[in-house]
Amino acid sequence: MIRVTVWNEYIHEVEEPFVAQVYPGGIHEVLRRLLEDVDFEITTSYLRKDEYQGLSPELLKNTDVLLWWSHCANDELSDDTAARVAERVRSGMGYIVLHAGRNSKPFKLMMGTRCSAVWRDWNERTFVWNTCPSHPIAAGVPEVFELEGEEMYGEYFDIPRPDDVVFVSWFAGGNVFRGGVTFTYGQGKIFYFHPGHERCRSLYHENVIKILKNAVCWAKPVPAKNIDGGVFAPPLTEIADHENRT
Repeated sequence: MIRVTVWNEYIHEVEEPFVAQVYPGGIHEVLRRLLEDVDFEITTSYLRKDEYQGLSPELLKNTDVLLWWSHCANDELSDDTAARVAERVRSGMGYIVLHAGRNSKPFKLMMGTRCSAVWRDWNERTFVWNTCPSHPIAAGVPEVFELEGEEMYGEYFDIPRPDDVVFVSWFAGGNVFRGGVTFTYGQGKIFYFHPGHERCRSLYHENVIKILKNAVCWAKPVPAKNIDGGVFAPPLTEIADHENRT
């Protein structure tokens, strides 16, 4: 079983009736239902849940893949919480970031950049192009699929060079965006995916759900050696006396 935690701000759904209609119970609960799988054990949490902002050390310790949605309260997350998430990713936890989560503190901390992009909230027709069909995240995804409406994010996207650009989004207004990219952070895998504006129904799209399921399986931790370093390493082969110098 892959232990998945779906974390959400859960603010738009509480404060805006229209968003509550689109995602009843919150984006986190909708994603939990849509992602239900025999191989996933799914927990949900949210920003204002508790003193740990829904991300306690115990919860993170028992999470294989963290699926993240945030938007209007990115600055409300504490630096300590952001560092706690980043450390777990460095140690092997997978991290899947949706939509405006590109501005979240943990994502920017791990990217080391502003993660800024141009934007336009016009609910535009969007085509998502599969630019890396051999990637596990793209398995079973068509060459291109359409989203009826999405908030536009466009280049330039201020991120480090990705390991892979799996999807590129094109918007009716003409902009393009590297909307599905992967990174490695320590022993952890990161996938950023553009769709998911709270007033759009993109997260219900069958190909979006397929991509997220693929991403969870791809991002799950794999056994690895401790990477903390800082300890004496004995030689693996015999060293001649004249080489044994400090």
